[in-house]
Amino acid sequence: MKLSKLIFSWTGLLFFGTASLYAQNYQRTKLGVKASTVTVDVELQFYSPEIVRVIKTPKGGTWNKTSLSVVKTPELTALSIKQHDGLLELNSAKLKVTLNLKTGRLMFAGASGRPLLNEQENATTFLPFNDAGSSTYTVSQTFELEKDEPIYGLGQHQRGNLSQRNQHYNLVQGNTDDVVPFIQSVKGYGIFWDNYSPTEFNDDQSGTRFRSDVGDGVDYYLMSGENADGVIACMRDLTGQAPMFPLWTFGYWQSKERYKSQDELVGVVKKYRDLQVPLDGIIQDWQYWGSNYLWNAMDFLNADFSNPQKMINDVHGMNAHMIISIWSSFGPQTKPYKELNNKNMLFDFATWPESGSDKWPPNMDYPSGVRVYDAYNPEARDIYWKYANKGLFSLGIDGWWMDSTEPDHLSFKPTDFDNKTFLGSFRKVRNAYPLMTVGGVSQHQRNTGSDKRVFILTRSAFAGQQRYGANTWSGDITSSWQTLKQQIPTGLNFSLSGIPYWNSDIGGFFLSKFRRKLADPEYRELYTRWIEFGAFCPMMRSHGADAPREIYQFGSKGEKVYDAIEKFINIRYRFLPYIYAASREVTAHQSSLMRALMMDFPEDRNAWDVNNEFMFGKSILVNPVTSPMYVKAGNVVGRDTIKLEDFGTVKGQVTYLPKGSDWYDFWTGEKMTGGQSVSRATPIDIIPLYVKAGAILPLGPRVQFANEKRWDNLDIALYPGADGDFTLYEDENDNYNYEKGKYSEIEFHWDNRSRTLKISDQKGSFDGMIKDRRFNIILTPKGGLSDSSVQIKSIDYKGHSLNIKL
Repeated sequence: MKLSKLIFSWTGLLFFGTASLYAQNYQRTKLGVKASTVTVDVELQFYSPEIVRVIKTPKGGTWNKTSLSVVKTPELTALSIKQHDGLLELNSAKLKVTLNLKTGRLMFAGASGRPLLNEQENATTFLPFNDAGSSTYTVSQTFELEKDEPIYGLGQHQRGNLSQRNQHYNLVQGNTDDVVPFIQSVKGYGIFWDNYSPTEFNDDQSGTRFRSDVGDGVDYYLMSGENADGVIACMRDLTGQAPMFPLWTFGYWQSKERYKSQDELVGVVKKYRDLQVPLDGIIQDWQYWGSNYLWNAMDFLNADFSNPQKMINDVHGMNAHMIISIWSSFGPQTKPYKELNNKNMLFDFATWPESGSDKWPPNMDYPSGVRVYDAYNPEARDIYWKYANKGLFSLGIDGWWMDSTEPDHLSFKPTDFDNKTFLGSFRKVRNAYPLMTVGGVSQHQRNTGSDKRVFILTRSAFAGQQRYGANTWSGDITSSWQTLKQQIPTGLNFSLSGIPYWNSDIGGFFLSKFRRKLADPEYRELYTRWIEFGAFCPMMRSHGADAPREIYQFGSKGEKVYDAIEKFINIRYRFLPYIYAASREVTAHQSSLMRALMMDFPEDRNAWDVNNEFMFGKSILVNPVTSPMYVKAGNVVGRDTIKLEDFGTVKGQVTYLPKGSDWYDFWTGEKMTGGQSVSRATPIDIIPLYVKAGAILPLGPRVQFANEKRWDNLDIALYPGADGDFTLYEDENDNYNYEKGKYSEIEFHWDNRSRTLKISDQKGSFDGMIKDRRFNIILTPKGGLSDSSVQIKSIDYKGHSLNIKL
């Protein structure tokens, strides 16, 4: 075959080639190439050596799109390009992309040539579609994966699976399902499908396919990260980095549906302080505004909240923080509704609540008239913040519980998607709604001041939401053992989608399964196990309907359930230096707190699909107990079999310890070899916890709230058997001065061969930084964090390097 002479430049001159019997033309662009094949136009844009964007349109079509998720400015990437046998090859330092100039098919490989992923041949489709009067397409792309290759991500779904192979999803935002059209493979690559309309994901023998209702073309990003952390780093580079949360957000949070007066809310905080049980946050759920016609007024119009400023001051006076519920919709008698309605910035579809009466079931003789606002409109987001700021933030509210950010969409009609938004039809941008509304609050608060870090608890998420200081919870889930079990892979896949902060309603939201509520011993056991799981989630937050969830509702000190709950709240606080350092790794090094085993042990095939265990940070393996062990059936009374607590027989649970490390039982200090399953007893106050050999764990003081005591006297727990590193991170805890370099780091290195702990010079500085402190070295603690741990050496540290031989 005769090859024509290739002529190209970085500024984008045309060059021509011949492939098979077809004359092709393609153009070198600043970011890559454009090519016209037989049926499709293809553009490849390199955003970095690791990330390439793929845009496909029908031949001769037009393309004009600004991404809602992607914030990265493309880098000028060095590329080598060659054409042979009808194929065009583009090579960066990290990726090899091959384009079939006849069919438009793409194949991706690592820089070494190791295959990553291929498109299926002739599997890009464009079906004409009328989107509320606009001519567009339904678009799809099918890929080929290896037979046994697990993939992860897609946001939050509640099926209980970890790998997303052989799954079919209709990806539309919902109460307990959060859409992130992103997958990553154990092979170390990821795909971000950048489309906001309802999308079908399907993986079966015919291929792995994304199919979206609306799109002017196919638009996706292929990223090569070599491992899961690397892929997540690419995704955050593309869609935004996660900022630091305040230290207090990592303490214990109490909530319920709902505190009905300010006296009740303040009383809960006081009770915790009286009991000396740690607490950092209290949450006010809905209806502090009054009736449903005043829905989400962002003002305290309920007579039982007559002095909100005093309420907030009282909470702050007890060294706790308060966040408050705000929604994506407004009642017809509210000021925001009236202003937004006058500007035609409200949608016309059914949402929650449907009735103006708050009685259940809803009385539709009295419709609420509540409507969702157009969060895609920047002016509407300005109006939203104006009322949130004036009515709530200006009083000292510490953060936001942004409920119904999917938003609630009830009694669905196909024409609902024809609602006009600022960016086109609701159908076109439907799944990006949470990104827009959460982003609006976050950006406005940042513009208001930098003394208080943004903290948003939200029910829904979309790709890129990590950049807005948001922690997503898993929605209004039911209280059951099966639901608790499903939360583990639900949270792991969410984290593997690039968004690191996630939590669930400890105890489950709806308590309908347990007719006797808190009097049911099985529920008390379930709640205790959920607390134990929650202690190792990015946020530890108790919440639910149908019955209160405060610790004192479960008994009193000296009773097994109460003591187990208190024990794990205290464990959470002892681990705060470890957790805060892990959160810094999220912000500075694109890490994740809640980690599927495949992230840290990709070479261990047995770890690829473990859906009931996870790493919390990079040192602690957690295996929550998710089945009842200590309840037995008693007498039958009416329709009920009365259940009884039976703590007399201690039962156990099996844990798989990944290959590639030795492990220590957290509770006993016993050392074990990885690559095996082990069993341990799990009484009501114990779950299987294992610490990786080489780990260095800083343990904080016993406190009643996160900022109560300085970290000037820390226990440093060492787990020998391998070299290990840890960086202790500190800053001012609740402002953005860390972005200006106001923080400090102390690096610890354990040299296992010489049995030497090396502590570096303290790096950095900030106002109030500790300059003189004591480290109490503990070698392989026994008894968890109890006083039976043996301290072997105390070191006075004054900011200068030390070598400690053990």
